[in-house]
Amino acid sequence: MNNELNTLISLLDDTDGEVYKAVTHELLKQGLGVVSQLEKVWEATSDPHLQVRLENVIHYIQFANTQEKISTWVKNGAINLLEGASIIAQIQYPNVNFKTLKKEVEKIADDVYLSAGSHLTAIEKVKLLNYVFYELNNFTRNTTNFYSPQNSFLNQVLDTRKGNPISLGILYISIAHHVGLPIYGVNLPKSFILAYINEYRHVEDADIANDVLFYINPYNKGAILNRTEIDHFVRQHKLEPLPEYFTPCTNENIIQRLILNLMIAYEKMGYEEKGEPLKELLKAFQDKKIH
Repeated sequence: MNNELNTLISLLDDTDGEVYKAVTHELLKQGLGVVSQLEKVWEATSDPHLQVRLENVIHYIQFANTQEKISTWVKNGAINLLEGASIIAQIQYPNVNFKTLKKEVEKIADDVYLSAGSHLTAIEKVKLLNYVFYELNNFTRNTTNFYSPQNSFLNQVLDTRKGNPISLGILYISIAHHVGLPIYGVNLPKSFILAYINEYRHVEDADIANDVLFYINPYNKGAILNRTEIDHFVRQHKLEPLPEYFTPCTNENIIQRLILNLMIAYEKMGYEEKGEPLKELLKAFQDKKIH
C-alpha cells in the first residue's frame, strides 16, 4: 500500500465530517484499483465505525464504476441486452461477470438449438423454447417474493430460477437471439411482453406493427397472445393505445425499466435509500423515452 493511500485511509475515521468527505472524494478518484486494499483494511480493523466508513467508500467506488459502465453501454448503442442487465446486477454483486452469465445463457440456448429444425413454424419454435426454458430449466415467476430486489439481478435469477416479468423476459430474449429467433421486448405498461417478428419482413416496411406475428408472455410460461388480447389488456387498464405498446422497444427501454423496477422493489421493501442512487443511473438514458 503506498503512503498516499495509507494516509487517506488513516483519515477515514476522522471526526470532522468535512475531512471525511474530502478523503472519500480522493479515494473515489483512485477507482476500483484501491478496493482490494480497502477490503484488507476492513478485515484487519476491529473498529466498527471505521468498518462502516470503509464499506461506504467501497460501495461508492463500485457504484461509480457501474455508472460509468452503463453510460458506456448506452453510448455504444446498447447492442447486447444481456450485457446491460449484467451491469445492473453489479449494483448489488460487483463481481458479476458478463462472460460468465453469457456462457450460462448459451448453455440453455444450446438445448433449443440442438432440438430445433428448419421445418418448424414460428409457434412451434416458441413452444420448443418454452419447453427448454420453463420445463427443462425450471424458470418461473417469483410470486412468493414479487417485490424482492433479487428478481432484478440476473445472476440471482439464473441461480434461483425465479424472476419478475422483466428479468425473465431478458433471459428469454437473450436465449431467443442466440438461436436466431426474432423475439423482442414490448414496453407495455403494467406488464412486460415479447413480440415475435416476421423474419421475412421487408426492411422498407416502416410499420413494424404489421410484422408482429404474435406476442409472448414470459411471466406466464411463454403463453402466446394475439393482438386482440393486447388490445383488451390496454382497454382493461384504461391506457391510451399508443403504438409503442404493440411494437418492439429498444434495449435501452428494457434496462431503464429494469432499473425502475429495482427502485420500486427497494421502496416496497422499505429500503428507499438504496433506490435513491439509481436515479443517477437513469441519467444515462435522459435522452430516451420510457413509459
